[in-house]
Amino acid sequence: MRDILTVAAIAFAKGYLPCVVLSRATALCFHRRSWSRLNRLPSNGLLRTSYGNGPPWFCSCITNRLCPTSRPRNGYSCIYVRCNGGAAAGPRGTFPWTTSRAGAARRLFPPLDHALVKAVACELVAETKQPLSRQSLADVTARARKALGAPISRSTVWRMLDADAIKPWQYKYWIFPRDPHFAEKAGPILDLYAGRWQGQPLGPKDHILSADEKTSIQARRRCHPSLPPTPGRPAYIENEYERGGALQYLAAWDVRRGYVIGRCEPTTGIVPFGRLVNQVLAEEPYRSAERLFWLVDNGSSHRGKAARKRLRQVDARIILVHTPVHASWLNQVEIYFSIIQRKVLTPNDFADLEALQLRLALYEELSNQNPTPFQWKFDRTKLTALLAKIEARHRALADAQLNCLEEAA
Repeated sequence: MRDILTVAAIAFAKGYLPCVVLSRATALCFHRRSWSRLNRLPSNGLLRTSYGNGPPWFCSCITNRLCPTSRPRNGYSCIYVRCNGGAAAGPRGTFPWTTSRAGAARRLFPPLDHALVKAVACELVAETKQPLSRQSLADVTARARKALGAPISRSTVWRMLDADAIKPWQYKYWIFPRDPHFAEKAGPILDLYAGRWQGQPLGPKDHILSADEKTSIQARRRCHPSLPPTPGRPAYIENEYERGGALQYLAAWDVRRGYVIGRCEPTTGIVPFGRLVNQVLAEEPYRSAERLFWLVDNGSSHRGKAARKRLRQVDARIILVHTPVHASWLNQVEIYFSIIQRKVLTPNDFADLEALQLRLALYEELSNQNPTPFQWKFDRTKLTALLAKIEARHRALADAQLNCLEEAA
């Protein structure tokens, strides 16, 4: 310990500033060339070194309040001071403290300035009187400079906004449950996903088939052959294309087995959907099943009581279950369609409809080689919580509108 303090005193006398926090876990930073043994300890950012016959010490190469050093490219910030013990001690190899002038001159923004920048980012674009739908980082930075009356960089604005919990520039689409009987219609579907029907567990010969159509899948012939990727450059896909026609992909997803049965049709409708039903009924284990639950949306091919009656005439074992209106996300086959869109149809570069149909059939075969059911986690409990949350928002919005009307009166 005396050797460490001696070196620190020498460094101060020569005008060099080592770390002022000395302990077994945080000591001076040493240059690589002065270390006799160097080991990086996992996950804590410490470097371990030994000198002479003394005990090992640690170098914490991180920027902190006591040592405001600049951060080099390797991600560590060190005060380059050489420290040797015993007979190896000496003034040679001492390095100056490397702190960038720009880093030392960086302006600190108080909490009020942070709040002003976030307020500018959260302000409705319509209130800015600019013909914009969203603000870019440059837009927010320019308006933040006016609000602060002082210069501020884009990177500083980005850091302030990135650290905040509310990010108004981010958005995603969602489907609002509009069916007045949403809970009544969604509940039985969630029960089926949980393996129950009308309060009773499903039997081994009961099967759940989630069915729908993926419409208007185009075969797009690119006007130039695609170019393979090269070092530093991705693959090039020609933007312009010629339309080679479109087809419809009808599929039935076995919820319990993770198995899919599909077919391509030129159009959708009652007759094409009927052919899918007959295709499923011709295969095992559906041919010998006791009950077949078909989950469908409210499309024209299988809508309402007429579709329920029509399918019961085809096979009395079929029980048609409709999703609520505008709630196709409850239909698991839509997940399979999204996988097809990402892994099979993107990028869309097919010479003709035959090539497109072959690709869909091959992926269907590949998926069925290792059938895996989806891990569905949305149940009746979460449905109740969701509807209660939506109802609370409706009440809060109604109360706010009522207060505005009362104040205006």
